Amino acid sequence: MSVKKLLIYGIAMVLLLPDSCSIRGEKYPAVIELPSPDSPLITIRIAFTIGSVNDPQRKEGLNALTAMTIGQGGTKTLTYKEIIQKLYPWAASISVQYDKEMTTFIGEVHRDNGEAFYKIFSELILNPRFDLEDFTRNKDILKNEIASNLRSNDDEDLGKQALNYVLYEGHPFEHTEMGTETGLDAITVEDVKQYYKTHYAKYNITIGLAGGYPKSFAKTIKNDFIRELPCESTAEVQLPHPHIMKDIEVLFVEKDCIATAISLGFPIDVTRSDKDFYALMIANSYFGEHRTFNGVLMNVMREKRGLNYGDYSYIENFIQDGGTTFPLPNIPRRQQFFSIWIRPVQHQNAHFALRQALREMQKLVDNGLTQQQFEATRNFLLTYSKLYVQTASRRLGYAMDSHFYGTEFVIDKIQKELKTLTVDDINSAIKRHLQYKNIAVAIVTKDAQTLKKKLLANEPSPITYASAVDKAIVDEDKDIMVYPLTINFERIRIVPVQEMFKK
Repeated sequence: MSVKKLLIYGIAMVLLLPDSCSIRGEKYPAVIELPSPDSPLITIRIAFTIGSVNDPQRKEGLNALTAMTIGQGGTKTLTYKEIIQKLYPWAASISVQYDKEMTTFIGEVHRDNGEAFYKIFSELILNPRFDLEDFTRNKDILKNEIASNLRSNDDEDLGKQALNYVLYEGHPFEHTEMGTETGLDAITVEDVKQYYKTHYAKYNITIGLAGGYPKSFAKTIKNDFIRELPCESTAEVQLPHPHIMKDIEVLFVEKDCIATAISLGFPIDVTRSDKDFYALMIANSYFGEHRTFNGVLMNVMREKRGLNYGDYSYIENFIQDGGTTFPLPNIPRRQQFFSIWIRPVQHQNAHFALRQALREMQKLVDNGLTQQQFEATRNFLLTYSKLYVQTASRRLGYAMDSHFYGTEFVIDKIQKELKTLTVDDINSAIKRHLQYKNIAVAIVTKDAQTLKKKLLANEPSPITYASAVDKAIVDEDKDIMVYPLTINFERIRIVPVQEMFKK
């Protein structure tokens, strides 16, 4: 047994096991440990490098439904209801998350019940029941998530998923992580069983363990998954270059909603494995740090103009982790994108809000950051990024993501890289990777036809205020309301919300 990397927080190790599979010049499974002997809790994360990219055509959602049927199902010896009854007195939890390229099972329990909990947790993954009742229940959950939540109740996420479609049309990332309605309808329990056999293997698994577990416990987990999982699995899905956009490509989602939600962005050739990622972290934090007033967008759009609740930007796929303001771990991707999220604005101000976001983007790209802006943002990030890993479970998730990207522990890397950067490094990275001319835009709105005509005609779009604002803001608004938008006439579409994510 050899030590591949030392990561963080005590004795954090990535181990390569002697009887692991050797595929594509790599060895699996990877085992990441973050022991904390004084912790009363144990966290287990079992991640497979499979996701919605592995969904077969016309059965989109098979990865998610398989994961749900396993993680929210039974074992060969216990039904789902019996498992819930056993977990409740332990205050233990088992959850599953799925994305484009990673599917993760997460278990948390007090260490006093660690061995009994692990027996159930491991059996769920290694010997799933695949009961028809569990399969049907989870299929209904996924279908309702698309029909009742995404299309009906969550305009913000609807806009984000619509943007994903524009960015990745014709690409393995195109459909939602949940699948499509038609795809889910076509999936049978036999499809789920077969997908499990061909995709859940040693070669694409990362085992993560954190907290107050005994050494013998770690050894048991390693041996069980090595012994039970096969080496053979399907080949890694090759990712083509995303659709190359020309000018501003707009997808309207027509919906009878009370406000307009807007998401916009473009693919970038940068991930956490690239040095420029850390320069872009500073640029992005300055421009639109998620749910803070550190970002320009938040200040000029919400604070000064009261357009909406918030406006943020991102240099990689971002999902907020529950009630925190921080990104969810274990959703890594080999291809990433830059995006701006304009939370819903009044319909009459949507055209103005889009113009202002793109105008601010142009200012960022053309002007970059000043020395003062650079230093203030870097100092903020050096402290703020440490908050990403406040819990053992999040630390473990980030350590596993670092293994995916082939880097040292990302929080350590942030500390190291940011301290070496200069303002010239930041502005050079901005010029290399960010732009404002070829943009995908997704707009969820009522009366899309009217807004479409205004965009195509480049009509002035004065903002409507509920109360008086400063003269300096009014003067700047005169420039924003006529900021030119170069719309791609051939790539502007209106889709009724009922048609989204069906096929």
